[in-house]
Amino acid sequence: MVAQLASHLACTQPGLRGFTRPNLFRMRQFFEAYRHDVKVSALLRQLPWTHNMIILNQSKHPEEREFYLRMAIQEKWSSRELERQFKAALFERSVVSPAKVSAPLRQIHPQALEVFKDAYMVEFLALERGHAETDLHGGLLHRLRDFLIELGRDFCFVGSQYPLQVGGRDFALDLLFFHRGLNCLVAIELKVGRFEPEYLGKMDFYLEALDRNVRKPHENPALGVLLCASKEDEIVEYALNRSLSPALIAEYHTQLPDKKLLQAKLQEFYALNAQEAE
Repeated sequence: MVAQLASHLACTQPGLRGFTRPNLFRMRQFFEAYRHDVKVSALLRQLPWTHNMIILNQSKHPEEREFYLRMAIQEKWSSRELERQFKAALFERSVVSPAKVSAPLRQIHPQALEVFKDAYMVEFLALERGHAETDLHGGLLHRLRDFLIELGRDFCFVGSQYPLQVGGRDFALDLLFFHRGLNCLVAIELKVGRFEPEYLGKMDFYLEALDRNVRKPHENPALGVLLCASKEDEIVEYALNRSLSPALIAEYHTQLPDKKLLQAKLQEFYALNAQEAE
């Protein structure tokens, strides 16, 4: 049927472009995938055809399609970045491993769970095993545009080794950003090892200094991100449970994750939820 239609259009409408057999087949796929999905119809019109095809071809089910449609619109990803996010298994990670945040962060910034991730992919830095904190810090500054894309569209860079003075002593914050949507400063401290509970104490101090000495009157309280090479979920839970500051703990990954493994974990997650619902 599709081949016949392509031949018919080529003969009767020789000046009409884009209606080749492969393209007509994709159009049929597109129609069949979304014909009953009224909820996403408005989203489809906001993205180019190339983006829609990437999402249609690489998504496993409707929930995943809708997730990437919304994210592509929100973040204004290029087609290349959209493909990278599929390779990075963003959907699977967002479901299986949501961001680990403190109770004050949930209260002060309820939208934070939609903004932050449990892990950030920095494979574009090409860091070697055993890299130093200076390598990570310098790499992020050198590839700042890529890091901003990974963080999210509303992040704005403020400074590196941002100076803070308290009690006549000088301190330096690794990275300082501002988030337009949350209307607050975002402090990021880098750790090339695993997360240790004492790191939160230092972050509390930095956030207090930012709120007292840097934050504008119309801005919300600053929040902090401890970006570590690794973390143990139970230790993170204990540390955040008594934390009084709006903070979260995340990992950075120097390589893209094993997507098949994450897809398997996602299926386990759905299966457990289905059992609990029964």
